Amino acid sequence: MSFSVKWDPKAAKQLEKLPRDVVVRILARVRLAGETARFLEPLTEHEYGYKIRAGDYRILVDVSYNPDELIVRFVGHRKSVYKRTQ
Repeated sequence: MSFSVKWDPKAAKQLEKLPRDVVVRILARVRLAGETARFLEPLTEHEYGYKIRAGDYRILVDVSYNPDELIVRFVGHRKSVYKRTQ
């Protein structure tokens, strides 16, 4: 299964603030998750449905099946990403 990847404007701004090497790693992981539907881990008790791990950073995403889309909602460091989304 393959998903098209859509970026929320808020997530895109968060991505711009990160170091270049981290951005490259995050983009590669999101692209791979969109192509293969792997690396998606379900979240519990949070607004967003899934997380993708990229080193010390987390990408919170929603998955839509009609059409098949992976919507990136939030990007941040693992120590604060869950606190800021509640």
